[in-house]
Amino acid sequence: MTYPVYLFDFDYTLANSEKGILICFHRTMEKHGYPPVRDDTIRHTIGMPMEDAIARITGETDPARIRWFQNEYRKFSDPLMTPNTFFYPETIPTLTRLREQDARIGIISTKTRGRIAEKFEQDHVLHLLDFIIGREDVKNPKPDPEPILLAIGRLGVQKKDVLYVGDSLFDAGAAKNAGVDFAAVTTGTTKAREFKSFPHKKIMKSLNELL
Repeated sequence: MTYPVYLFDFDYTLANSEKGILICFHRTMEKHGYPPVRDDTIRHTIGMPMEDAIARITGETDPARIRWFQNEYRKFSDPLMTPNTFFYPETIPTLTRLREQDARIGIISTKTRGRIAEKFEQDHVLHLLDFIIGREDVKNPKPDPEPILLAIGRLGVQKKDVLYVGDSLFDAGAAKNAGVDFAAVTTGTTKAREFKSFPHKKIMKSLNELL
């Protein structure tokens, strides 16, 4: 199963940022008097657009309050997120091998482009990517097809040339809506059986199964 283009989600697909996300949500909520929530409640929002995650975790419904919370969260995430985000052991070897096969590689995430780039720069591996499409680059995040279609347009390739790899049903839905092939990886909170109702080429336990 080889493709000219591989597009990846970031959180729970290439990297585990769970520790940073948990710290930042708990500290923001504690600072502003929100009732505590379980770690699993937060874990199951990882990969959602941040606005949706905040609404689910805090119960806020007013867009202005959600934006305010996001700004307060950023005061913790700016210094704490990247140091508490870790690539899976197979991530860099897999991306390196795909590069050696002349594949083009992009990331499509609901995380911000700058935050993802920061992690790749920290580990000195930004050269493994052609581009990153983050939340700030699109009007409609996954599962809308907009970010995948934006990537296809940038690369000037056909849909049949693209495999999108992700860990969530948002990813599976985005691939389906964009009309590209999808491979699931179960390193997140979504179980293998949950992907079976979506079109998929493969359901993997680890990224190195791409090779």
